Amino acid sequence: MLIGVIAIQGDVSEHVDALVRALEERGQSADIVTIKHKGIVLDCDALILPGGESTTLGRLLIREGIADEIRQMHLLGKPILGTCAGLILLAKEGDEQVRKTHQHLLGIMDTKVNRNAFGRQRESFETGLELTFLNSPYNAVFIRAPGIVGCGEDVTILAKMDGMVVAAEQGNILALAFHPELTFDTRVHQYFLDKLF
Repeated sequence: MLIGVIAIQGDVSEHVDALVRALEERGQSADIVTIKHKGIVLDCDALILPGGESTTLGRLLIREGIADEIRQMHLLGKPILGTCAGLILLAKEGDEQVRKTHQHLLGIMDTKVNRNAFGRQRESFETGLELTFLNSPYNAVFIRAPGIVGCGEDVTILAKMDGMVVAAEQGNILALAFHPELTFDTRVHQYFLDKLF
């Protein structure tokens, strides 16, 4: 098994470390590769799109030829996890701010996003979040977090906060407004790995 982590920007090493811990806890193994250029994504069995600055990330994914590979990977039904900026990039539609900045979206998840739903960097926070697939609250870290403000009928809502969806899935795609790589609780990464193993 090969798991790719898009490494253009964001919490790349943190996601790699979280995957290593989660795999060790499962007693399973997989190779993890960080991706900065095209030609690798389609060799992967699963992919993580980490946080970062979504406008920059979107532009670089297009420039490097990675965006089309992610769309192809989605069509093949391989698991894809998007966290924070990754959630924005997966969406089919964005808010006024997304349109104003000509934000590139992958358009593979039937969601509409509010890019700065939870405010600026200084308004970052942690909270115990109830996720439908966990039996106890998860300490979710929100940093300049987006929110999902519209979902298609094939989208399953996994968590809500302040009237907005902050975790959702659609088929092989898992989108989170928070940063599971910034906690030692591996349950969210475990849930993602369940789609692979």
